Amino acid sequence: MRYLQILLVALLVVPALGSICLAADESRPNIVLILSDDQAWTDFGFMEHEAIQSPHLDRLAEQSIVFRRGYVPTALCRPSLMTLASGHYAHRHGVTGNDPSPKYADPKSELYAERRAKLVTYIEQFDTLPELLAERGYLCHQSGKWWEGSYSHGGFTHGMTRGFPEPGGRHGDDGLKIGREGMEPVTQFVDMAVEQEKPFFLWYAPFLPHTPHNPPERLLKKYEKEGRPLSIARYYAMCEWFDETCGELLGHLDKKGVRDNTLVVYVTDNGWIQNPAGRGYAPRSKQTPYEGGVRTPIMFSWPGTLKAADRPELVSSIDLVPTMLAAAGARMPKDLPGLDLLPNLESGKKINRDAIFGESFAHDIADIAKPEASLLFRWCIEDKWKLLLTYDGEVNRYQSTHPRTEKGPQLFDLVADPAEEKNLAADHPEVVARLAKRIADWYPITERKTQTTP
Repeated sequence: MRYLQILLVALLVVPALGSICLAADESRPNIVLILSDDQAWTDFGFMEHEAIQSPHLDRLAEQSIVFRRGYVPTALCRPSLMTLASGHYAHRHGVTGNDPSPKYADPKSELYAERRAKLVTYIEQFDTLPELLAERGYLCHQSGKWWEGSYSHGGFTHGMTRGFPEPGGRHGDDGLKIGREGMEPVTQFVDMAVEQEKPFFLWYAPFLPHTPHNPPERLLKKYEKEGRPLSIARYYAMCEWFDETCGELLGHLDKKGVRDNTLVVYVTDNGWIQNPAGRGYAPRSKQTPYEGGVRTPIMFSWPGTLKAADRPELVSSIDLVPTMLAAAGARMPKDLPGLDLLPNLESGKKINRDAIFGESFAHDIADIAKPEASLLFRWCIEDKWKLLLTYDGEVNRYQSTHPRTEKGPQLFDLVADPAEEKNLAADHPEVVARLAKRIADWYPITERKTQTTP
């Protein structure tokens, strides 16, 4: 009799538990990661740019928790994107630059192809963000910039990039069409996920405002004016073009009725300051550890769950993977160096961290098995202070981007001097010593040399 009672209770409780689990699953938010490509931290309406119009991102900022002092650890697209896929710094994931150095193997040679293929395998060391979300039942779509082979190699269930060694597979191939040639692959994916009642993760990393700066004529005309170089007008128009595509994406989420249960995260891969004299970037921007290279606004928008706010704390893109995993209730790898910011985003409490770190390596990877070989800079930001240490790693190409004429430590007060024009290292040796020790404690260097005294 007792056995029958227990069995009856079990028959009643198990379906109820199944309903509870289903309800919990249904609460999983969709996650949309928006990545702009080569855009300065200043170049948005909500960041008070004097000319660039970004009404859709401005509206997103109004709905978001905005960190205006956001950073990426590396100022180059491939290592920056690999950090967002893996949750690790470049010195750990090993993809420190965009390509193996052509100095040590002809780009058309079999050896060079072997080295490129080896780099693509580095992502296999990690449970990637899309893999971990897929474990939770997410459909995961890749669009835009992607370097690490095919979308499926990175753990996405759906995507656009065929990847190396396919023709044009270096950094995105078909994925690079998104935004520039319409939004249909992304909107179709959202439609499919909604129809199947599945939570979804969307990696939206369009090749915008990246070169070629060839904006629609209607946008270019808005920014052409007497005294403004054409190169600047083109770049400004590209920023608005990117904003328009974000508006299409966010508008589609509204149309499908899923915006309230969607966490939208915004960051840029690295900065860009347009060269007013022509093509390319100005000094101290892309590839460099200066603010023009590594600073970016970072935004989190989740209507009904996160209250919009303007936050003063330092935040790094290294924090995005653990934060998105936490929002999804996904498995969290134990060795992630970033912070899960979700409790702070939900409560409004100050983030319990007083410093962030970053590093710069050469675009050309001198030794794919030894990240130190191409190490150029490491930096630490603590409150208003930023210490930048210079290392003697090999550059190969882009010598003009990394002149490294200042061999000693560079210390900047970012509040008083956001343009980093005055090196205060000689005036504050105690700050230099403290932050240099923090950098040394971050991870050890065995071969590269630096100078830590002014």
